[in-house]
Amino acid sequence: MLQRLCVLRVSGSISSAAASFHRTKQSLFSSASSAMAATEESLRKALAEKQSAVEAQGNAVRALKAAAAPKSDIDAAIQSLNALKLEKTDVERHLQSILSADGGLSREAFRQAAVNTLERRLFYIPSFKIYRGVAGLFDYGPPGCAIKSNVLAFWRQHFVLEENMLEVDCPSVTPEVVLKASGHVDKFTDLMVKDEKTGTCYRADHLLKDFCNDKLQKDLTMSSEKAAELKHVLATLDDLSAEALGAKIKEYGITAPETKNPLSDPYPFNLMFQTSIGPSGLIPGYMRPETAQGIFVNFKDLYYYNGNKLPFAAAQIGQAFRNEISPRQGLLRVREFTLAEIEHFVDPEDKSHPKYKEVAELEFLMFPREEQMSGQSAKRIRLGEAVSKGIVNNETLGYFIGRVYLFLTRLGIDKDRLRFRQHLANEMAHYAADCWDAEIECSYGWIECVGIADRSAYDLRAHSDKSGVPLVAQEKFSEPKEVEKLVITPVKKELGLAFKGSQKNVVEALEAMKEKEALDMKAALESKGEVEFEVCTLGKTVTITNKMVTIQKEKKKEHQRVFTPSVIEPSFGIGRIIYCLFEHSFYMRPSKAGDEQLNVFRFPAVVAPIKCTVFPLVQNKQYEDVAKYISKSLTVAGISNKIDITGTSIGKRYARTDELGVPFAITVDSTSSVTIRERDSKDQVRVDAEKAASVVREVTEGHKTWQDVWSTFPHHSSASTEE
Repeated sequence: MLQRLCVLRVSGSISSAAASFHRTKQSLFSSASSAMAATEESLRKALAEKQSAVEAQGNAVRALKAAAAPKSDIDAAIQSLNALKLEKTDVERHLQSILSADGGLSREAFRQAAVNTLERRLFYIPSFKIYRGVAGLFDYGPPGCAIKSNVLAFWRQHFVLEENMLEVDCPSVTPEVVLKASGHVDKFTDLMVKDEKTGTCYRADHLLKDFCNDKLQKDLTMSSEKAAELKHVLATLDDLSAEALGAKIKEYGITAPETKNPLSDPYPFNLMFQTSIGPSGLIPGYMRPETAQGIFVNFKDLYYYNGNKLPFAAAQIGQAFRNEISPRQGLLRVREFTLAEIEHFVDPEDKSHPKYKEVAELEFLMFPREEQMSGQSAKRIRLGEAVSKGIVNNETLGYFIGRVYLFLTRLGIDKDRLRFRQHLANEMAHYAADCWDAEIECSYGWIECVGIADRSAYDLRAHSDKSGVPLVAQEKFSEPKEVEKLVITPVKKELGLAFKGSQKNVVEALEAMKEKEALDMKAALESKGEVEFEVCTLGKTVTITNKMVTIQKEKKKEHQRVFTPSVIEPSFGIGRIIYCLFEHSFYMRPSKAGDEQLNVFRFPAVVAPIKCTVFPLVQNKQYEDVAKYISKSLTVAGISNKIDITGTSIGKRYARTDELGVPFAITVDSTSSVTIRERDSKDQVRVDAEKAASVVREVTEGHKTWQDVWSTFPHHSSASTEE
């Protein structure tokens, strides 16, 4: 029901004028098109040429004056110089307009208008505001809570119910041993730098990102080659090591933003909040940085609950905690947030999906790693083509990418500002088969809101090794089979002597080798006695000798196949999705008098905090009784509503509820019939009072579109009603 509702509301209820206005506003800060990039590059080259021409003509004027040339010649040369200066100014203005639309003042002004409205109408506010707040913590107010609840309800319907997932709810406080096994204790870090004089901390990659964006937007004299270099840095920012990041900060002369003091070299900072469990303090723990580990450690019981059958998926919605170094960007980077995560367990030898064909024909913006590395832009690709060509690793991963696309667009995310970016090779862990991020463009740029990863069998194996409890699945054979298995056996004693504290990383990398890689290593060890081996988690190549590992194939009869399932993991940052939805839904339109701009949120009914408002046109007991009857009917039908019997003008009441994104308003202007107003078109129809609640219910639940209502009931028009 909810799924159908989203499709109908997005496609059916917005007037063409309002939709056109909204699209025009969105285009002001769309940066995905390759045409835009090409225009910027050509304008930078043209500006450099004009600058050279101005300098050359200026020299010519000075030479004529020095040679005491005739006044007519000097005047003609000055006229040419002034013409060149005008042409240069014209190119500068054109370039500035592109840069501004791509991330300059217009984007910041739009964001400020949206955020001011969101905070004033109490969608969200800084936490502990009367004590001047704490960075990275926010409270949701009444409309924000309603939207969050609606988004999570639709997430459950779209994923948990649609896919028959097993939902769990695990504690936020997690023993250290669990997060030690998962790698979070050792590796869950961001790179930090400090102001060498004040000690103020900053995220190193944020400083570099801000520098590059600032230069690209404001330095009009920058060469196209330098601009391309900075864009490449931005594209590969997540791929930079601590050393490379520090080198870039020094190369560009980046200093502390407030004091301009020098910065320290980048170093890792663990983002988890540490605590202890129990009064003795002897059981160390952490506030969980993600919800996934609770699902992994419960795999054995969930597998049994599912009848020992694969594939199956488990899901969890809950709070997660990350001690961000320098939180900023409102709801996009916070220290406590809501995650909705899915772990889909599948046979590693069969990653097909029975419902894959339902999404295979979807076409949307995809950004494969090859395009990123070659400096190209995202492009529209049919999902089935991406899977068949191997751009997306397998059907199940492709299926969830498609489902995520449908979820986000049905919520109200603009499909033209949504892309799926593939992780670069060095971004992915050594065990991952493929990873994609659903990125949504807002006023802060492209923001990762959903991660969809094929994590292979790493997580279950890690917890099996640490706990001693096998987290495996079985496939029983009808008849015994003779199978040949590749067995990789690291010799931990030799590896420990050679690599000491790095032994675990080397062992994990050896055990995670694919069959071809392992056989190549075996051949090299037999012929040379040693081989160079890259350990991604260490970021370096090590030497493996034939004493450190044995690799062999063994034949034996088996009655069943025991294996560790692979995991496909879609992980949703709910706060980030909601913030992007706020921006994608926000627009301003002039009042009827044209003397002010009115704020509107065009939320689809599925996420709107209130579905309908009920207004008596004037303070009149009979009208108020009808309004209360309609409000009660809406409540019984499960439609959230708000009744307003104040004496404020109806136009002001409409404007107030438009700011909350309420899609429909019922105005009681007689005892027998009422008007129903649609938010974005401002169109109104007249309906019998006793039918009003059922009409609104049919539209909000997706049984009818606003066009159906518009074509069924008499139209209502009143200049005094709207303003």
